[in-house]
Amino acid sequence: MAKLKFRTLDQQSPSFWGLIVLHLVVVATGLGAALYMEEHGHIVTGMSNQVVWGLPHVFAVFLIVSASGALNVASVSSVFNRLAYKPYARLSGILAIALLLGGLAVLVLDLGRPERLIVAVINNNFKSIFAWNIYLYTGFIAIVGAYLFVMMDRRASQSAPTMKAMGWVAFAWRLILTTGTGSIFGFLIAREAYDAAIMAPLFISSSFLYGLAFTVLVLLMMSRETLSDLMPEEMVEKFSGLLMIFAFTTLYFTIVQHLTKLYAAAHVGVETFLLRDGGVYTIAFWFGQIVIGTLAPVAVLFFRGSGFSARSALTLASILFLFGGLAQMYVIIIGGQVYPLKLFPGMDVSSSFFDGAVGSYVPSAPEVLLGVSGISIAMLIAALAMRLLPFLPQAEPKGS
Repeated sequence: MAKLKFRTLDQQSPSFWGLIVLHLVVVATGLGAALYMEEHGHIVTGMSNQVVWGLPHVFAVFLIVSASGALNVASVSSVFNRLAYKPYARLSGILAIALLLGGLAVLVLDLGRPERLIVAVINNNFKSIFAWNIYLYTGFIAIVGAYLFVMMDRRASQSAPTMKAMGWVAFAWRLILTTGTGSIFGFLIAREAYDAAIMAPLFISSSFLYGLAFTVLVLLMMSRETLSDLMPEEMVEKFSGLLMIFAFTTLYFTIVQHLTKLYAAAHVGVETFLLRDGGVYTIAFWFGQIVIGTLAPVAVLFFRGSGFSARSALTLASILFLFGGLAQMYVIIIGGQVYPLKLFPGMDVSSSFFDGAVGSYVPSAPEVLLGVSGISIAMLIAALAMRLLPFLPQAEPKGS
């Protein structure tokens, strides 16, 4: 294989700078929304005592899960020795860090009193999965940073054992990280919609799908900006195939999750709510996650050819997969909270505190702005990194 060459993002079109300005505006409004909620309290949001994780948490978890999957391309190249993916390993690593930082920024700002995060770091309660995740997230950034150093350092990159070892460490850590994120919900036995060990593999398969979709979109955009063919037709086919595999894997775990709960009489109520009687949550599941976010993009990739080029089909499918990811997280996080808690199973409970009542949640504008700003933060970090350091593969100019 010819020696790989990498480049910085040294060419930018007016549309690129327009997109950067748009991201900066979104980040500024997101920070303003966070300050507004900090000043006035969560009374200005759609959250309540029943729904304590709102739309910003949906975006935060979506970005954190996607961050793990974005590293998939680097893992495939170094761990499984697929040399065709090696040119994209650097971009894969920096995008993983950027997405994680975007998700964590939203998470910290949404929780309120972000300056008190140091208290959670110093005073650890290791009976809480949240305490574990502090180290999983920071460890991921450190390990991927070291992984990038090995890839970019001239001497370290020539050492196959070193590259292989760092690849395996990063691969294992990303699986552990996503397992920890999924276990946040799987360990919450009080919430009937969660409380399942399958949440961990479901989040892992979802991370593969959404992380690769982000990577593909960034690669396609960078191809346009650099006027280079960073993704030849062979790689378009490979990425399309991987996206379909990950989509079907995620769909499989989703089906198993719901069938398992339907089989258990104690969980029939919550499944009936989510799958049939949940209103907006049922619509988000069937039309947002399943139809628009899974079946439609798979059909676009599989039946492309009539009016759609392979590259256009891949672009559209990636966008739809990401939309489906947001719908999936909305159903899991918000839908799981609005369903009433069973404080005393088998007993009739009556009080003035909404016992047995389905909660209501309508996201407010500040929540939307804060959540969307996480994506903009991630994209700005990735763009700055590509501008300063050679993360992009060197390709032949288009038309040459």
